[in-house]
Amino acid sequence: MTLWFVFALMTAAAIFAVLWPLSRRGRPPNDGSEAAVYKDQLTEIDRDVAADLIGSSEAQAARVEISRRLLAAADNQRDPPAGSNVRLRRTAAVIALVGLPIVAVGFYYPLGSPNLGDFPLAQRTRAPDATQPLDNLVAQVEQHLENNPTDGRGWNVLAPVLARLGRYDDAVRAYHNSITYVGDSAERRADLGETLTAAAGGVVTSEAKAEFERAIALNADQVKASYFLGLAAEQDGRPAEAATIWRTMLGKAPANAPWRPLVQAALVRVGGSPAPALSNDAAAAAKDMNETDRSAMIRGMVERLATRLKQNGDDVEGWLRLVRAYMVMGDQGKAKGALTEARQAVANDPERLRQLNEGLKNLGLDG
Repeated sequence: MTLWFVFALMTAAAIFAVLWPLSRRGRPPNDGSEAAVYKDQLTEIDRDVAADLIGSSEAQAARVEISRRLLAAADNQRDPPAGSNVRLRRTAAVIALVGLPIVAVGFYYPLGSPNLGDFPLAQRTRAPDATQPLDNLVAQVEQHLENNPTDGRGWNVLAPVLARLGRYDDAVRAYHNSITYVGDSAERRADLGETLTAAAGGVVTSEAKAEFERAIALNADQVKASYFLGLAAEQDGRPAEAATIWRTMLGKAPANAPWRPLVQAALVRVGGSPAPALSNDAAAAAKDMNETDRSAMIRGMVERLATRLKQNGDDVEGWLRLVRAYMVMGDQGKAKGALTEARQAVANDPERLRQLNEGLKNLGLDG
């Protein structure tokens, strides 16, 4: 309210500055005192004639001139100020009273912040500064959450930061508070399980496994939870179960899923033989095939892709699919050969070369 009061005072002062000169009427150039002077001069001429100070002809001429001036002064006294001046002053007064506030508000609303609440100086000094070290920012958020322990969104933001800083116990507590005050979700359960696993040095503990299972119960396609459940099966000495989980993930995943290389490598680690992603038609055709025929069909598709890329090497995505296919088929020699051919094919195109290198990094290769 103080701000609006100041604005009102400023507006009133501006209007007063405009209206003050308009309210002062100018005096007519000839008023009643001038007519009195001319009358006195006529009387004085009569006295001079009676005293023989001037002649009759000079007196008559003087009376005619003074009478002419007296009539002119009387006419000016009777004429009011021009009507146009009155209208002009009234128009200017209306503009000052109405137009000036409207113009001021028109400028303020798009440029100002009329709905912004008070922000005392003491609070400004405590506001987070993005240029501060991460530890200082985290400390400020923790102080805020200590004073506002039910701020679920604050806990949700803080938890992954604490995990990246290696403060796993604090991160676990933050995730628990986030679930309590924001609500349960598959993502939060999976993140909590991942933090518990990191706190145990990469071992999927029973507590972490329980969180992953809760995440799957909320969302059967939760990628992180599925991967770690496969990792738990591998660590428990059940590689076949781990392979089944990871192969199912690959079967549902799009060809460009960023986590595909990680799961493929894990599947190879437990002795599985992942296959490159098939199109819907190819998957339908391979559904009823035995393992030998399916592998032969996949190798044929890979070879056709390699042949096409040798004829047209501009297809960066095609090269990445070919390298990935050789990798999951366990043919490292062909994978390296395809990588070399891909770089040679796009060597003269900086943008395609950049895309290829980025894709190779996602595959875990040196881009």
